Amino acid sequence: SGQKVCYGDLKHSCYKLAYFQDLSRRVGFQEARQACEIDGGALLSLESEAEQQLIENMLQNLTKSGSGISDGDFWIGLWRSGDGLATSSACPDLYQWADGSISPFRNWYTDEPSCGSEACVVMYHQPTANPGLGGPYLYQWNDDRCNMKHNFICKYGPGIFPTVPAGNPYDTSKPEDQYHVIATETGIIPNLIYVVIPTIPLLLLILVAFGTCCFQMLHKSKGRTKTSPNQSTLWISKTPRKDSSMEV
Repeated sequence: SGQKVCYGDLKHSCYKLAYFQDLSRRVGFQEARQACEIDGGALLSLESEAEQQLIENMLQNLTKSGSGISDGDFWIGLWRSGDGLATSSACPDLYQWADGSISPFRNWYTDEPSCGSEACVVMYHQPTANPGLGGPYLYQWNDDRCNMKHNFICKYGPGIFPTVPAGNPYDTSKPEDQYHVIATETGIIPNLIYVVIPTIPLLLLILVAFGTCCFQMLHKSKGRTKTSPNQSTLWISKTPRKDSSMEV
């Protein structure tokens, strides 16, 4: 979507969904990881069921937006480095978060991870696919080959002013609402400041230029006013003279 979405106050994370309807623009795991890091974030780490639900809600809103969103899994920041024990029962324990998180939370699809040559993890997003043994291929995790091309989700640390407020004021009766937006006021006002302050020098320059033009026009107008009486009488003789042609 290209915009950061922030939930909660400045103590909570912000997110960005990078969805590409054009399949040729989707990227491999390492490319997605690099893109998030260049943008000041990291590939998504999920620390709880509440955060998982939060991302699911974002993807549901994306699907409901009417913008032609189709099937397309999303890279998250879980991966396994090296091939050691890749086919053993210890394989699931080898996955780690790219941002250094030690969260043990997992949301694998049935019979996943399959390990082997598949070492990078996606969140399923295939609303048109027929359900499998684990139900619809929506929001559960699957390990895939790292060079496969997918969408991705970035996560940004606390303290970033929200670019796009998300959700409604939180309701403490719902556990997941600890992430809901209460930062609308703190987000919009600083953004306006960032827009207005850089324009002040330009406004001052315009005012100076406008004042200079007005001064020059006023000066020229006064000059014309002073000279116009003399110029207007040049064609009139001060002493009337007889016109010989009028004599009889």
